[in-house]
Amino acid sequence: MSVNWLESWLKNKWVHHGLRLAFATLITVLLFPFKFYVLESTAYDWRMQLSPDPRSSGQVVLLSIEHETIKRLKREPEALDWAVVLQKLAQAQPAHVVSFINPSQIQGSYDDLSMLSEIAARLPFVFGENDIPKTGISRLDPLAAPFENLPVEPAPGTADRSVLARDGVTRRLILTYENRFLLHPRIAQEFNGISNPHGYRGAFQFLESTQVLIRYREKGTYPTLRFVDVLENPLVAEAIRGKIVLIGRDTQENAADYVQTPQSKELLALSRLEMHANALDTLLLNQAPRVAPDWVKLLFTFIITLLTIYIVLNVRPAKGLMSLGLIMFAFLLFTLAMFAFGGWIIYVSHPLVAVFICYYFVIPYRLIIENRRSWEYYQKNRLLEQVEELKSNFMRMMSHDLRTPLARIQGMADVVRKEDGHLNSTQRMALDTISQSSEELTEFIASILSLSRIESKEMKLQLRSRDVNQILREVIRRTDYLAKRKNIEIVTEMEPLFSFNLDEDLLKTVFTNLIENSIKYSPENTKILVSTEELEGEAIIQVADQGRGIPTEDLGHVFDRFYRARNSRGNTAGNGLGLYLAKYFVELHDGRIEVESVLDKGSTFTVRLPMDLSKASDYRDFDGTERGGLHV
Repeated sequence: MSVNWLESWLKNKWVHHGLRLAFATLITVLLFPFKFYVLESTAYDWRMQLSPDPRSSGQVVLLSIEHETIKRLKREPEALDWAVVLQKLAQAQPAHVVSFINPSQIQGSYDDLSMLSEIAARLPFVFGENDIPKTGISRLDPLAAPFENLPVEPAPGTADRSVLARDGVTRRLILTYENRFLLHPRIAQEFNGISNPHGYRGAFQFLESTQVLIRYREKGTYPTLRFVDVLENPLVAEAIRGKIVLIGRDTQENAADYVQTPQSKELLALSRLEMHANALDTLLLNQAPRVAPDWVKLLFTFIITLLTIYIVLNVRPAKGLMSLGLIMFAFLLFTLAMFAFGGWIIYVSHPLVAVFICYYFVIPYRLIIENRRSWEYYQKNRLLEQVEELKSNFMRMMSHDLRTPLARIQGMADVVRKEDGHLNSTQRMALDTISQSSEELTEFIASILSLSRIESKEMKLQLRSRDVNQILREVIRRTDYLAKRKNIEIVTEMEPLFSFNLDEDLLKTVFTNLIENSIKYSPENTKILVSTEELEGEAIIQVADQGRGIPTEDLGHVFDRFYRARNSRGNTAGNGLGLYLAKYFVELHDGRIEVESVLDKGSTFTVRLPMDLSKASDYRDFDGTERGGLHV
């Protein structure tokens, strides 16, 4: 009893839906704590590459020591060179001058270095150190003399070498460390007024710091002054007045001067100077990408997991993979649009991993179900085959056993009918009815036997060279008495035809069915035309009547097994097998049978038979499947 209840419960469709929902929920909850940094970082880089570049603030100008400077000076810039350049910058009145080159490493005499220090002190100058203070210490160590009075601010790079994606790509910018602003947010505060690190969009906690993601722009976005040009030529003050000047190296000689970015992971992809410009502009415009809330990640993971489960369980593998591919493509396209136009980062790793997990667990479950269904279908098919065999045997047995008593009935009726002098009109009519019914039943039994032979694949073509016209004349002669009962005239128009290989008995059945149907469904005092001709290697036989016709909606079904047109079901005897067998026997000869009909005007059946059957490449079963040989 409990087993039956369990089976019934498991077969309930709502239980299946509930289990799928529960499984999708379980996968979503189990995946939530995991951080797929590599996959998510790859997706972030992909979105950065495909998104249009955001606008720049116009507040950042680069002063670059590049290869042309060293080539023209034939050396690295020295203290006097720096002094001249900084003096020109001072006259242009920039808002800030930030050097990412340590002044202590500049070559020159102590006096020249002292002069450089004095000029730098008159500027809003700061050295951006690629480091952060030690834990518990608020400041970095001062520079060596004579630069000990110049301010030093932490401006570290954040390449993911040992954390997160671990691929060496610089994606992050540190805003605060131990609750103290670093260089970039300190400068940006003077322009945007943001004094709280969490006032920046997309700010997040990482270790002991507050960070944001850098929104990169294409290389070469920022206006760049070459060091040697400023040294040797007058400086256009308007180009840098009130702006932030960043000084750094871009000589393409030292890998330490470059960073890998989401837009390019080449060794010299982007100078560290431009990286700082992008980081500063991200803060100036408050454009840092922001991560969508956790509930968004949960929602998309759950939806895609649930869709995957339903697709895997209900859709064919090829279509299922295509459907999942389209779903994931649409999802990725949606996340790209949200990043490009809204600055939102929607996690894609959890839904992608969920798809693979679902495939890993659900595909075996589907295989088990399909194997069980296959076994059930196999068992049902075996049972149906046994039933079909029993049915065929029963039909053969009954048909053969019925023929004997029918022959006796027909014979006795004929014997009694010969006693004309002893029968009145009523008795004679009764005998005619008995004889006619016996003939109809005999024809029906013959049709059932033919159908049984077809279904059991026992029918073979018995090919002999015969004249189609002669076969038709014999059929017309045998059916002439039926036509005379209704005063129907059978007109023949037969062109001379060569004899060719055919099965005479099967074609007699075909032509008998067509002519008897024409007689049966034609009114009295009408004509039936039987014609033959040869056209392009085919013998074409047509039987046209002036009967009631076939409705248009029934024309496509007249050759179906046991099918009868609606206008012939009530008042005309028939079993719906004649035309089915006719089509089968014609197609067995590699021929075709067609019908044209106009309601209340008549029907025309056309049989087309190849006159050289030996040239046929194959024969076809009635259902259209190809097979070789002559066996049905």
